[in-house]
Amino acid sequence: MIKCLINSVRSSRGILLRIHCVDVPIQSARKYSTRLAEVGKLENPKEKGAYETGQLFLHRVFGYRGVILFPWLARVYDRDLNNKKEKPGDPVENLNQQQASREVKGRTHTYYQVLIDARDCPYIRAQTEAVTFLGHQDSARSLYAIPGLDYVAHEDILPYTASETSTQPPLQHELFDKFLAPVPNRDPPFGAQQTLIAWQRKNHPWLELSDVHKETTEGVRVTVIPFYMGCRITQTSNVYWWRYCIRLENLGPLPVQLRERHWRIFSLSGTLETVRGRGVVGQEPLLSAALPAFQYSSHVSLQAPSGHMWGTFRMERSDGYMFDCRIPPFSLESKHESEAPSNSPPAPATNQ
Repeated sequence: MIKCLINSVRSSRGILLRIHCVDVPIQSARKYSTRLAEVGKLENPKEKGAYETGQLFLHRVFGYRGVILFPWLARVYDRDLNNKKEKPGDPVENLNQQQASREVKGRTHTYYQVLIDARDCPYIRAQTEAVTFLGHQDSARSLYAIPGLDYVAHEDILPYTASETSTQPPLQHELFDKFLAPVPNRDPPFGAQQTLIAWQRKNHPWLELSDVHKETTEGVRVTVIPFYMGCRITQTSNVYWWRYCIRLENLGPLPVQLRERHWRIFSLSGTLETVRGRGVVGQEPLLSAALPAFQYSSHVSLQAPSGHMWGTFRMERSDGYMFDCRIPPFSLESKHESEAPSNSPPAPATNQ
């Protein structure tokens, strides 16, 4: 197993970012081997204003190398601002009902559509297929995913300039050369090609990030981002699909592990479904000081154009304490489908 650690080294040229790869031995008889490769020079993060297309960055939490394609303005609904009046002993279901009656105001915040460096994908505690969509109506029930795309909040961007002495390309992704091109005397040195502009315009309804929901329970913060994927039209019914991206982050000092999930899914058709199960996406992730975050995506379908989802994650702390971590309620809203999403991006999408 290879672990990639990001080191920074001060020099006369500023702070150099280096990828430090450690070969972790499976058996104690094996020896450690290390290699150090210079990535570039770290820049000061922007406190105001948005980053531009072509900006190279490191992800503050997951540590991967990436490049910004374009920004999104999202409404962030942070329920932590409404939880200060809760009573410590209130059951989670009662708290959910209390919070549902309160108005949670959305605040505009910048997120970015980004490409992930393929060299870092195997070592990220996050699924690297954050963009999924339905194929055209004549493609049966195909679900497509574009590998190496992600959505990143402004505060998670650590910008850097690629090393001039490096013989490696600044980022390895099959879409990099199709979407971006070097621009002389520009900072950042890469600009959008017409291919990227056309792809963004054509697939805007399926890529758009509009709402982000956050809530913290017992020091574990859950962030949910829902996306509408499209509608499957049959002779007997219409089936509407959404994907939702969930990030869990441990803000406390003790490790905590996700054991179970409990979902409630309400459809405008009048149905209320309950889903329980062990872990998420086949895993029971441990959130520790060294690896505090985990991110995954899943999908849900309704036989109605809108609905709601909410629920809890059953968490176990390292001292044996069990608690239910609330998943903030979020809406599932469909959009007008004037055009089917393109399932032929500039690079092959994977069929799931």
